[in-house]
Amino acid sequence: MFEVPLLIAGQARAASDGRTFQRCHPVTGEVVSHVCAATLEDADAAVAAAQAAFPAWAALPPGERRARLNRAAEAMQAAQPRFIELAAETGAKADWFGFNVALAANMLREAAAMTTQINGQVLPSNVPGSFAMALRQPVGVVLGIAPWNAPVILATRAIAMPLACGNTVVLKASEVSPATHRLIGQILHEAELGDGVVNVINNAPADAPAIVERLIANPAVRRVNFTGSTRVGRVVGELAARHLKPALLELGGKAPLLVLDDADLDAAVDAAVFGGYFNQGQICMSTERLIVDETIADTFVAKLASRLQHLRAGAPEDASCALASMVDAAAAERVAGLVAEAVEQGASAVLHGSREGSLLQPSLLDHVQPHMKLYAEESFGPVTVVIRQAGDEALLAAANDSPFGLSAAIFSRDVSRALALAQRLESGICHINGPTVHDEAHMPFGGVKASGYGSFGGQAAVEQFTQLRWVTVQHGPRHYPI
Repeated sequence: MFEVPLLIAGQARAASDGRTFQRCHPVTGEVVSHVCAATLEDADAAVAAAQAAFPAWAALPPGERRARLNRAAEAMQAAQPRFIELAAETGAKADWFGFNVALAANMLREAAAMTTQINGQVLPSNVPGSFAMALRQPVGVVLGIAPWNAPVILATRAIAMPLACGNTVVLKASEVSPATHRLIGQILHEAELGDGVVNVINNAPADAPAIVERLIANPAVRRVNFTGSTRVGRVVGELAARHLKPALLELGGKAPLLVLDDADLDAAVDAAVFGGYFNQGQICMSTERLIVDETIADTFVAKLASRLQHLRAGAPEDASCALASMVDAAAAERVAGLVAEAVEQGASAVLHGSREGSLLQPSLLDHVQPHMKLYAEESFGPVTVVIRQAGDEALLAAANDSPFGLSAAIFSRDVSRALALAQRLESGICHINGPTVHDEAHMPFGGVKASGYGSFGGQAAVEQFTQLRWVTVQHGPRHYPI
């Protein structure tokens, strides 16, 4: 069992009222983490620590911030075995956590490289003798709220670019992966970023709304970034707007994979298996809708079903199973209910996966129609649905028939044809002849519609986590009307 204190001003602290909560293994029920549950006063203390650390961190030369972030990246990579031990919090496979650590370390390296790429502009002025500039400067304290499903990647993403831009951070950890998120903060602290530069707050599940509201309302918090469900994202966005604070929201998805009539079907099947079922489909970019031209649909479905028959979910430690546990039994029950309801309403169950506690076997449904919940509702589980359409325009219309717009994919041997469709797809991300699940640290990552707004990654993140300021220097006489 892992003891998980708060991290405030570089110190491991108990909650101010001594309260704790536990996170249990979703399969065995054993306690994995014993966690200090922050109070509102602890949230205030974390923000105060970040605010106190801000002037010194912001004043560091960019080369020094880069060196410290690179040191943190190496420390994170070296800590991979420590992170893998914590995979039991979410029921994930060890290789998923290993992948998380590798990408998170790269995020820190990319952020380190960006410290010298925070550029402004010299602007022409109509005022004689006026030298005008647009400068990007750090904003102060940034609040990051990260989820459990890709816990190392998404918590590091909430921290890395804000730090590179000269801000300090309070990370509100997920109640499902508190030890994992706390370890990220510990590693960054051990890399000698400085006391209070990164602070980590854990809270009991019932306290989350009050803690989040208190953090966002704090006047020292100048930016908010949130990754999670659209339902909670709406709350975060409303709170941030109420306090006039910009928010970057990366929310839910219902990613379509379009299979055109000239597609390489084997490649499309490979992408569908990976994109739809990796990490039990618990990825915001997971392929949920297979929108297939009806002329090749039978062949595609047969090939996909053949592959999925060998894909099994088991305990995370079971090396014979490619899939592991859902985050908890309630999540598995919800997804199983969506599948059962669609089948009752006329969908064809090519594969109808059984459920045992938090273990849910893969499902594949064909002939899914708009009146079924599974057509539009994010499942966040190991299930994909086939939607058959005739011709490119019908495929595109079906893809856009969704409240979400995060990731998408198109398979076609005619790249120009696919690119023309991609430009009309309502999504923040689109991959041609590649899976919907794809992330690189320096790429602009964000969605549209109910999938949120703003982008993480590279120069797009610089715009999110700096303030653009207009500064002038008058270097000659100036005429005034009075």
